[in-house]
Amino acid sequence: MLYLRVFFFGLSFFFFQSPFFPFPIIYPDDYSSSFLLFNYSRKPAFDEVKIMSQLLRTPLFPLYEQYPNVRCIDFGGWELPVSFSGIQKEHEAVRQQAGLFDVSHMGEFRVEGENAANFLQGMLTNDISLLEIGQAQYTLMCYPTGGVVDDLLVYKRSEHLFMLVVNASNIDKDWTWLQEHLPANVQMVNESNATALLALQGPKAEAILSKVTDVNLAELGSFRFVDGAEVSGSTVILSRTGYTGEDGFEIYVSADDAQKVWLALMSAGEDEGLLPIGLGARDTLRFEAKLPLYGQELSSTITPLEAGLGMFVKLAAGDFIGRDALVKQKEEGLTRKLVGIEITDRGIPRAHYPVFADEEQIGEVTTGTQSPTLKRNLGLALLDIRFTEPGTTVDVEIRGKRLKAEVIKTPFYRRPKPTAQAAKGANS
Repeated sequence: MLYLRVFFFGLSFFFFQSPFFPFPIIYPDDYSSSFLLFNYSRKPAFDEVKIMSQLLRTPLFPLYEQYPNVRCIDFGGWELPVSFSGIQKEHEAVRQQAGLFDVSHMGEFRVEGENAANFLQGMLTNDISLLEIGQAQYTLMCYPTGGVVDDLLVYKRSEHLFMLVVNASNIDKDWTWLQEHLPANVQMVNESNATALLALQGPKAEAILSKVTDVNLAELGSFRFVDGAEVSGSTVILSRTGYTGEDGFEIYVSADDAQKVWLALMSAGEDEGLLPIGLGARDTLRFEAKLPLYGQELSSTITPLEAGLGMFVKLAAGDFIGRDALVKQKEEGLTRKLVGIEITDRGIPRAHYPVFADEEQIGEVTTGTQSPTLKRNLGLALLDIRFTEPGTTVDVEIRGKRLKAEVIKTPFYRRPKPTAQAAKGANS
């Protein structure tokens, strides 16, 4: 799904999910995770503080002052926490225990009408007809060229009612794009400002959430949701989805009730090692699981097929915007593809670092860091198809020096399958 969120120096051209270098001037299509992951502790200058005071804030912002080490940044016009207690610590908490995220900056659209399903089928790459009521689906919107407008989740709430969850940086763009194609018998409502979104992720997420809801979570499958569930007395949409590579839940709640639900979850998770998690760890977690980030692994010039998301493109399901271009690309064969790489020399790949084979540039890194889980210097890179087989040796140019790297299989991390005893305990 997903979901797939920097200080500004007087500029506001950034995407919500994408972290950026503060130097030089950044333009709308420039992305890098390096600033978010490694420069978040820099103290803001006076002018930056003034800019920060003008940013949007989620309904949970007043609670951040409870955490003395919280670091907030300008993230695409939102003042959001990049870290509460340190990226490494937060990353490990989600992998080993559980973490709670405030992702209320995401966008939610209500789509309703007798023709709503047909409308969405013509806008989205996945097959809406496969959805049952109470089921969610990861999908994409494409331009006629096959490039990606956005990646999103679609929830089927009733036969003629759907919820779309879109990336915050793309809310206005997505809304305009959908409105341009909206038939007269379908209605859309932007519910983003009225809705808060909390993500509870990690191996202990189910145990924690079960303390504050009567929903039988053991029976709630992946990408299934309960519409009208109660969490700590608040009516919510409770979904078994996430953006971390771990088991977990996303909770859509009214903005007015967001603080109450956050506090209830943090209290319920106190004995389970639950930590609040910022955007920094969210980025490293999704990276290890090879979950795409719009603006890095996806964009208007990168197709779903190039990004390795062909399983979410149902060419036989019917016509949708971009289908012809994707059919042609599939028939002719890809010329480039997203792959994993590992630096075998000493160095860390970063977004936009060029990749070479001998003297030929064959692509560039889209995201890179030292994996907090694996302790290896890894990257995702969009490379010429000739150099995408695992085991292929390439060079990554890092600050003018070319370092050896090897194409490797992805995802870098898969969550361990529970043992029979653990599964029995979870269902007892």
